[in-house]
Amino acid sequence: MFERIVSLVNDIIWSPVLVVLLVGAGLYFTFRTRFVQVRRLKEMVRSLFAKREKNPDGTKKGISSFEAFCVALSGRVGTGNIVGVATALAFGGPGAIFWMWIIAFFGASTAFMESTLAQMYKFHHRNTYRGGPYSYIEHGLNLKWLGILFAVVTVVANCTLLPTVQANGVSSALGNAFNIPPLVSGLGLAFLLGLVIIGGVRGIARVASLVTPFMALAYILLSLVIIALHIDQVPAVLASIVTNAFGIQPVAGGILGSTIMMGVKRGIYSNEAGQGGGAIASASADVPHPARQGLAQAFSVYVDTLLVCTATALMILCSGTYNIFDAQSGEMLVAGAPELGSNYVGYTQAAVDTVLHGVGSQFVSVVLVFFVFTTIMAYYFYVESSIVYLFYRSKHATKRGETLTIWVFRILLLGATVFGALKEADTIWKLGDIGVGVMAWINVVVLLFLCPKGVAALRDYERRQKAGEADPVFRPADFGIDSSSWEEEKPLQQ
Repeated sequence: MFERIVSLVNDIIWSPVLVVLLVGAGLYFTFRTRFVQVRRLKEMVRSLFAKREKNPDGTKKGISSFEAFCVALSGRVGTGNIVGVATALAFGGPGAIFWMWIIAFFGASTAFMESTLAQMYKFHHRNTYRGGPYSYIEHGLNLKWLGILFAVVTVVANCTLLPTVQANGVSSALGNAFNIPPLVSGLGLAFLLGLVIIGGVRGIARVASLVTPFMALAYILLSLVIIALHIDQVPAVLASIVTNAFGIQPVAGGILGSTIMMGVKRGIYSNEAGQGGGAIASASADVPHPARQGLAQAFSVYVDTLLVCTATALMILCSGTYNIFDAQSGEMLVAGAPELGSNYVGYTQAAVDTVLHGVGSQFVSVVLVFFVFTTIMAYYFYVESSIVYLFYRSKHATKRGETLTIWVFRILLLGATVFGALKEADTIWKLGDIGVGVMAWINVVVLLFLCPKGVAALRDYERRQKAGEADPVFRPADFGIDSSSWEEEKPLQQ
């Protein structure tokens, strides 16, 4: 019964309308920003290293642009890059990868838009900055109720739904490689997460900036080795990705709808463009101009999908270690690795094992543990920031109440991690899709209305750069924004 309800809700949220909305919004933002994700590619990399200003006492405000980039990248690079890509291939075939590329390319402009707006409407909280979609919904559209609703949805999705997917991927991988029981995997992951999230936002940012780039780079380097050893197959694999994307192959023609849907679903789940999580991380950065952080986050979408997801896809496709199923009947249409069945993480593990004989499965498991660890850290970052916003808006909020609420949700998130490790994979992925879908529905519609403000910020940044300013400083008043919340923290009762 529970599984049927989850499936029904997922089908309603992820109707073709949402797919059209996500792709259409990305197209719209791309043209409005004049292909900012292409024109400013060099600037995207440079923007990662924007300097933070110091308080009069010598301390620094917020987190750095690079730390915010790593927190957002942590949320993006996770089980979606390993297990998510495998499920996209299982139900959409090679063509699903093409649609993941499409959603990443246009999604980079969406990520730019949401992160720029988050910087424009951020607020000050305990020597750091907070904000995200709820802030620009309330102050940009004057819809306080919708901002509160988005914050609540963010807490529910990132505390109870999305961590289950990440934990499920880890428990499956560790079970395959080391025969570790799911309960042990879940409890172990929850314990390690507990040690980090107790340190709060700054602790998460520090860990993410150290672990995420290193693990992503190591994974990409390994994939290049595997692809190089199958280099003769790469042209045919790339051709199959393109031809299957449009249903040209016989099998692809029968599942074309699923191919597009799975590509978009897994793409948005992996890179989070339009979901709002990257915007929450971006709001905490202390940078001179909002457009600078928007560029940094657009680049993180490229790293996630065009590099890490593509690396996984090419490894699996070159090795042939995957099966394709009919999403409706469950019938196996292509049996590349029938012994793996629907063991999705096993597709990636088997591909790596073709080169690292006997230890490939273990390597993928270790990488996935690190990816998932940092991803759930990012989810907690989003949850805590959303709780702070909700208390910031309340007239009767107290510091004690805020602290107690944060602790309650820390425990809930760790509980969801253990729960996800124990549940059946297909249901868990649908729960995750529900969380992503609801956030995307609200956020992307809002972004369409606020797009002119984001475009104005980009034009201001580029105009002042052309005028000779090396690092243009944002002036909120020029955009009719009250910046008092940036400088003074709203006092809460004790």
